[in-house]
Amino acid sequence: MIITRFAPSPNGLLHLGHAYSAIIAHDLACTAGGRFVLRLEDIDGARSRPELAEAFRQDLAWLGLEWEEVPAQSKRLASYAEAAERLKARGLLYPCQCTRAQIAATNPAIGPEGPIYPGTCKNRTLNQDLPFAWRLDVQRALALTGPLEWIDQIAGPQQAQPQLLGDPVLLRKDEPVSYHLAVTLDDAADGVTLVTRGADLFAASHLHRLLQALLDLPVPQWHHHNLLLDHAGRKLAKRRGSPSLADRRESGEDGQLLAEQLRLQTFPSGISLGKS
Repeated sequence: MIITRFAPSPNGLLHLGHAYSAIIAHDLACTAGGRFVLRLEDIDGARSRPELAEAFRQDLAWLGLEWEEVPAQSKRLASYAEAAERLKARGLLYPCQCTRAQIAATNPAIGPEGPIYPGTCKNRTLNQDLPFAWRLDVQRALALTGPLEWIDQIAGPQQAQPQLLGDPVLLRKDEPVSYHLAVTLDDAADGVTLVTRGADLFAASHLHRLLQALLDLPVPQWHHHNLLLDHAGRKLAKRRGSPSLADRRESGEDGQLLAEQLRLQTFPSGISLGKS
């Protein structure tokens, strides 16, 4: 059975880009007689706003979607900690006290998610009075797993290249876990067989495939869809004030008609389809 998911963070209202992504995941599951689940990624510190969860549910219902809701990330902290301890026990994580500014100042290579961490703290004694994050030693991890592959339904078979992201943070200084570790564990726990998300997260799937191998998790397929872009060619984003679904819903707009327009890719004025 195909199981897909929509996993928004309650740190801002949903916009058309979210609607497009949710509709793709919903329709892929429904067409195959599968399940579509909603999971709230609500561990973004003070930015998470619990009251937005109900707005998300109203938005999905307004679009005419049906879903099953699974436990939010805030209910899964123990599973993240347990997985991290397993990785530490194998010597695959190391502490890091570098700030983003310090990393940028070293003029590192630039990867899909920004500057690639040069491994500064890997063999360094840390100041125990300062907070630290935990990074995955990708080179050591790959030595244990060997070559790995994964399949994207659009791009086809892929050879995993997690080194493209450098040594990523898996446990953050200010939050219990990183997106990379949490979403990989969550998808496995929820039985997700088809991970649907925007093309901007394509590179992250290389790392997630490595984490699946290290933690003995099932391997889904992926479906990285193109993104909705604004009139300036930028992906829609909460921080740029992209019009919210809640505003459209409360103004009396027909949500199911909007959903059909998104399916037909007849987007509102100023919105287009692109990869980034």
